[in-house]
Amino acid sequence: MRSSQKKDGPYREQWAAVEPRMVTDWEAAHIFLEVVRSGSFRTAARKLQQSVNRLRRRIDRFERELGVTLLSRHTTGLKPTKEGSRIYHAALGMENASAGLMQTRTSQNQIEGEVRLSITEGMGTFWLVPRLVEFLRANSRLTVNLTCEQMPSSLLRLQVDLSIQLERPKEPDLKIVKLGRLHLMPFAAQSYLDTHGYPTAPADLAGHRLVVMSDNERQWQNEYQRVFHGVSPTGLVSLRNNLSSAHVWSVVQGMGIGFLPTYLQALGIALVPLAFGIESRDIWLVYRPEAKRIARIRKTIDWIIQSYDPRHFPWFRQEFIHPDRFPGIYTSHTPQSAPTT
Repeated sequence: MRSSQKKDGPYREQWAAVEPRMVTDWEAAHIFLEVVRSGSFRTAARKLQQSVNRLRRRIDRFERELGVTLLSRHTTGLKPTKEGSRIYHAALGMENASAGLMQTRTSQNQIEGEVRLSITEGMGTFWLVPRLVEFLRANSRLTVNLTCEQMPSSLLRLQVDLSIQLERPKEPDLKIVKLGRLHLMPFAAQSYLDTHGYPTAPADLAGHRLVVMSDNERQWQNEYQRVFHGVSPTGLVSLRNNLSSAHVWSVVQGMGIGFLPTYLQALGIALVPLAFGIESRDIWLVYRPEAKRIARIRKTIDWIIQSYDPRHFPWFRQEFIHPDRFPGIYTSHTPQSAPTT
């Protein structure tokens, strides 16, 4: 904008700098991110604990402020438009910057504060929690906020700082470290085998009972067919549940045969491994790259990597090791963990 002003002489021209337009509704950008991630207003409203109509109004105002249409409806749910995709990635940068502001509240060198860690319920209960005792004793000003659940919490939505999971994430801009490999095989209590006998193959399961851990109907059926191809689950599966801890104890109490991680044998849980139907899955540690700049998170990352070190814990090696071999190859000395990258 140009303005002129007369002061006892010739006119002097003054040019005012044009300020760039700024987003005035930062919360609307956060709502837009959640709607895109959820694929619907209803799911986003449930996560944000707001009404659907309120979210719609906020997005409508956000679109008017930006002067573009952000969302379009498809048969599979809401999808961002071409312009909406650009806004989405810009808003994601805002979200990450907000997280950075919160993380820099404390000194970069302080090993104190809270670290939010998400892990599957089974590994959290049986493997990681027992190792937390010594770690927290050595870091008395640190608090670990542990979330044990089958589905990993979102790192991009800043729900957690670190996640240990059994599925490699597909989201970009995340640091992914392979910790090791989880091997599962059928186990049974000695009391169960004394009553029902020792099956050596799926074809021997007539008259036996299986316990299954799964909270997803299609997933457990697919896994069952892959292992017990041609063997009907009718009259064979006696229990289904969605918790690893309940699944373990149902096997320990002699309710039936169940697939369990081989590391349970190393924890002193008295079960008998049955040599058929071996399953394996990779174990992943996931975090945002900038999180490692925080001392308490970096310290926790190093501890997690050491806790899954396959050089020390043979049950996490890439190749399957039968539990009967653990006593001969497990060492009590923990090697120095490799540096994280």
